[in-house]
Amino acid sequence: MDADGGSASAVGIEGRPVSLHSGQPRALYQFTQQNLPACKPVLTPGWVIATFLLIGAIFIPVGFVSLHASQNVVEIVVRYDAECIPEEYQSNKVAYIRDSSIPKNCTRYLKVHKHMKAPIYVYYQLDNFYQNHRRYVKSRSDQQLLHGLKYNETSSCKPEQLNNGLPIVPCGLIAWSLFNDTFNFVRRSEEMKINRKNIAWKSDRDHKFGKEVYPFNFQNGTLIGGGKLDPRIPLSDQEDLIVWMRTAALPSFRKLYGRIEEDIEADDVIVVHLSNNYNTYSFGGKKKLVLSTSSWLGGKNNFLGIAYIFVGSSCILTSFVFMLLHVKNPR
Repeated sequence: MDADGGSASAVGIEGRPVSLHSGQPRALYQFTQQNLPACKPVLTPGWVIATFLLIGAIFIPVGFVSLHASQNVVEIVVRYDAECIPEEYQSNKVAYIRDSSIPKNCTRYLKVHKHMKAPIYVYYQLDNFYQNHRRYVKSRSDQQLLHGLKYNETSSCKPEQLNNGLPIVPCGLIAWSLFNDTFNFVRRSEEMKINRKNIAWKSDRDHKFGKEVYPFNFQNGTLIGGGKLDPRIPLSDQEDLIVWMRTAALPSFRKLYGRIEEDIEADDVIVVHLSNNYNTYSFGGKKKLVLSTSSWLGGKNNFLGIAYIFVGSSCILTSFVFMLLHVKNPR
């Protein structure tokens, strides 16, 4: 090492000084030799205890705020698949739902116990429906949804690829099983309007479903899976389909049906006229209708607030345990 603090050197074969980093820039040499300045905090008992206390002091208030926001959401959930079966078909629900000659109309009554501020979101909920099944998820063609009949490679859509030798648009099991129950709401003898526009993601409408792609040869086979589509409306405007095609990760899920853009007062009674068309009886599924308001945090979900409170409480408890240990056996 030079006396003036210069770079390290050694004597070469011929007696000439040679740089240890062979002419590399000093910064590169420091990086390759891991000779960089770094922050190395010393985890003293005081720092550890203070850190856990700080995390707890932050997480617990955030948890209570999140829990309060969730509790302020007004939600009404009613199951209707069992009640909307006529008495004579209670023992054979599958036969009832598959018989197209039997009317599927049903009426349910919803009592509103707390003021619901617009917009009020209308969801349908399905239980025990595995949209995440591998074969089901793969049975679609994103290119066909975007380009229509211009795209012919739809082997991924099997078994709903062709019908009578003609391609199906949209193809695949996901589109074939489209949810087709309908809901109408009446309050004080006046029908409530449901806004069914802009219920799908804008990115899906604009980039995943073609504006010039129209349904073709859809639900024309002998086995009808679910809802039908208007062949005069492009796929980008059929938002029920777009919402349904975004598959759920869990077997119990909700999908947006529409929005009621007027307030509902406490003690109002909502008459729901629905069509019980969708077959969940074959696999023991459940169907529910959900009306819900929203908060700055979204819909009703207590999990986030409870998780924050639990983690914060655990951190404070841990800090007290460390404190007692430190007092008993100081470092």
